[in-house]
Amino acid sequence: MTSPTSPTSSPAPSGPAGPTSPTVTPRPAAFCQRLLRALDAAEGRRRRRKRDQTPDGIGLGIKRDVLEAAVTADPDPADFEGWLLSQALEAPASGPVLAICTQIMEEYRAASVDPDFERWLAAGAPSDDADRGASTP
Repeated sequence: MTSPTSPTSSPAPSGPAGPTSPTVTPRPAAFCQRLLRALDAAEGRRRRRKRDQTPDGIGLGIKRDVLEAAVTADPDPADFEGWLLSQALEAPASGPVLAICTQIMEEYRAASVDPDFERWLAAGAPSDDADRGASTP
């Protein structure tokens, strides 16, 4: 079994020019913990908008709830997509939850194949928005 923060490696994909760098799949709990930190930047942007922010807050709240549940459950990487689907199907309002779960899965896949995205998340998702949002009342 893999430790909660250790990534699992996939075989190196082969491209037209030959093998590319290996893909690293982070543990869902570790990935979701990093994504929770990235939500701080989104909160910073949301607080500064002059329009009605209720829909933004609802979406971010659903995403935060799903991410926190994933941190607690820490499904295996191979089971993460099924785990997300079960969260959506068990939700009273499955449509919005399914949309958020789909977004999380897309971000998880991106982190698995894009080392820059994974490094940005691992570095705490640095953002001017997060910094400004933390100092905004």
